Amino acid sequence: MIRDDIDHERRKLFIGLTGAVGAVGAVGAAVPFVGSWMPSAKARAAGAPVTVDVGKLMPGQKMVVEWRGKPVWVIRRTPDMLNDLTKIVDELRDPNSEVETQQPKYAANKTRAIKEELLVLVGLCTHLGCSPLFKPEVDTAEFGKNWFGGFYCPCHGSKFDLAGRVYKGVPAPTNLEVPPYFYVTDEVITIGDDGSSTEEGVA
Repeated sequence: MIRDDIDHERRKLFIGLTGAVGAVGAVGAAVPFVGSWMPSAKARAAGAPVTVDVGKLMPGQKMVVEWRGKPVWVIRRTPDMLNDLTKIVDELRDPNSEVETQQPKYAANKTRAIKEELLVLVGLCTHLGCSPLFKPEVDTAEFGKNWFGGFYCPCHGSKFDLAGRVYKGVPAPTNLEVPPYFYVTDEVITIGDDGSSTEEGVA
């Protein structure tokens, strides 16, 4: 009689353990299955907006950040750089940024920026995707008499001015791309979002 009680208790213990293990196994199987519906952290990061502090960026300096796996340049232009943008209009293929896909509407102006001193560009040549070099100096010996600083693609020789506008007669067909962005504060910008879903909006 004592032995039957022991066997009965042992049977209940085994049944309980088996049920618990089965439940854990079911949850374990469900987690990766449900997780497969969710984008990975890498996928989320690839398209996520990037917030950048530009407060310490000095006039004439460039910084590089990554957005969607692409280099994005942020350049604080000097007054001389801005003045020089008007000197080469006749040398440019699209000086008025008429190709709409190359910039948001709020950057379709002569400086291609929300605030003229701060330029934001995707740092990839519109020819074959090489990354142009930042050449802010007025180097007429290397780039010709109508060069007032800009970007030079070493792969096939395309040239862009300090607004990212493409010169005539080079392989690149269009201006450098301006990504969507907005000012969070005077010293902080968010790249990859135009701010339309926030209270701040485009400054």
